[in-house]
Amino acid sequence: MFILPNEILVIMGPTASGKSALALEWAEKFNGEIVSVDSMQLYRGLEIGTAQPTAEEKARIPHHLVGCFDFQQRVDLFEFIKLADAAIADIVSRGKTPILAGGTGLYLRGLLCGVDDLPADRELRTQLDEQYDSDEAMPALLERMAQLDPAAYERWKQCRRRLIRALEVKLLTGKSITELQQNSGDTLRYNAKGCKIELDSGVLKDRIRRRTIQMLKDGWIGEAETAIANGLFQSPTAHQVLGYKLIAQHLAGEFDHDTLIDRIATATWQLARRQRTWFRHQLPFFPAKKL
Repeated sequence: MFILPNEILVIMGPTASGKSALALEWAEKFNGEIVSVDSMQLYRGLEIGTAQPTAEEKARIPHHLVGCFDFQQRVDLFEFIKLADAAIADIVSRGKTPILAGGTGLYLRGLLCGVDDLPADRELRTQLDEQYDSDEAMPALLERMAQLDPAAYERWKQCRRRLIRALEVKLLTGKSITELQQNSGDTLRYNAKGCKIELDSGVLKDRIRRRTIQMLKDGWIGEAETAIANGLFQSPTAHQVLGYKLIAQHLAGEFDHDTLIDRIATATWQLARRQRTWFRHQLPFFPAKKL
């Protein structure tokens, strides 16, 4: 691969697909620094459960947007884009190559393609989050959006946060967010090249399970206990992190350790399937890379 001046590299793909290892390889090869595009790696105290780079990996290559916020803080898509833009500008200013690596498709697409400047109201959003941002409230949110904004419901019925945002826009403007979005996603904000990592389903499932077992051996349960005691499930955005609620159920005696492994691996595989679909349809600019 030949890298032009001010060009950035992008590595995307589902969880456990090998993005981090490839990012380290590219960073060493192309004099680069890594910018994480993972909405949960932003938070301190979730290092094991979000598969953050180790101290050794961070000493090997500088990483940006990893472990820089307490999980009681809210970091949304718009704040992430500002932070990532600043990190990219800093890396380029020092003559290095920014390497974006992560699996949060919405954040990656927003960073690469931009987002529409739609109205927002923090007080209203806080009310909607309190009312709907929980697994228990999801059925009520789905019912309301199916009636109020069928287009947004069909598009994001699997994504609670996007539905809440769509509801906020609908209440503020009287229009569907799908009507107001103008960016077709055909134009990139950066001169970028990269790839989508793809693995056979069986291989990816096996990697997910083996990584789950290793993360638990590395102390994930203890990390989760501490985070939960410090208010993880009451946090504004970090409460969405995968696996911690299952660990809480295990700690409450609802199921044994082997079942915990099974359930985390299954939930992670479900996430990976959604990620693969997202990258395939929402970010078609980059070729697939088979590993």
